[in-house]
Amino acid sequence: MTTIKSVVTASLLSVALLGATSGSAFAFDKLDDAIAGEHRSEKNKARDQYRHPKETLEFFGFKDDMTVVEIAPGGGWYTEVLAPALKGSGVLYGAHYPDTGKEDYYSRSRKGLEKKLASDPVFSEVKLTDFMPKQESELAPAGSADMVLTFRNLHNWGKMGVEQVFKDAYTALKPGGVLGVVEHRLPEDMDHADGYYSQALAIEQAEAAGFELAETSEINANPKDTADHPKGVWTLPPVLRLGDQDRDKYLAIGESDRMTLKFVKPAK
Repeated sequence: MTTIKSVVTASLLSVALLGATSGSAFAFDKLDDAIAGEHRSEKNKARDQYRHPKETLEFFGFKDDMTVVEIAPGGGWYTEVLAPALKGSGVLYGAHYPDTGKEDYYSRSRKGLEKKLASDPVFSEVKLTDFMPKQESELAPAGSADMVLTFRNLHNWGKMGVEQVFKDAYTALKPGGVLGVVEHRLPEDMDHADGYYSQALAIEQAEAAGFELAETSEINANPKDTADHPKGVWTLPPVLRLGDQDRDKYLAIGESDRMTLKFVKPAK
């Protein structure tokens, strides 16, 4: 009887411990499934070696029950990972450029993203909001987000745009929430390179918006990238702006060197 009782007690304890830890384990399982999902093209999956989606999201502290904002999803490369990982347990806002009603970049980008989201049920719970980089935007309801993410966008927004975006992210986040930034990194000894952004400046701007720098990571670093390319960052894959000219050279370099920065909105 004592033996049976001990076994039952141990089993119940194991179940309790599993329940206590299943949230994070489940998050990683969902993340693995999302990354391996059939909704992702082989072309996009081939870029995982450069973009490290699992390692990057784990570094930021991603969990599947969070409310997450992705700023300027563009073609939806990261949305393909975030949407299924959050579906059914969390919330994903895609804060993207609006349809202006004109035939311009913003409208084309918005329509392209909307078409993608309608293409597969895996995206059915994504909520789109309107975002413009140089004017105040409600990325998500104020104080509602656990995490705000932006991938390779700072160079598009410019200094003033980044300042406003960081302010908007601060407003959207809960106290203790995380701002995760991945961006093409400008070498410290260079003043400018097309498509790259200064890490020191990004940190300065985030701190000016009220954030604290929690941690930096070299997950997405590429020491082969010198940033002094004839067509800027777009010289490198996946764009390969020069076409066949020096193609093997740039393929050997791979995608850009990237900073990966984790900021936190203070709890008080």
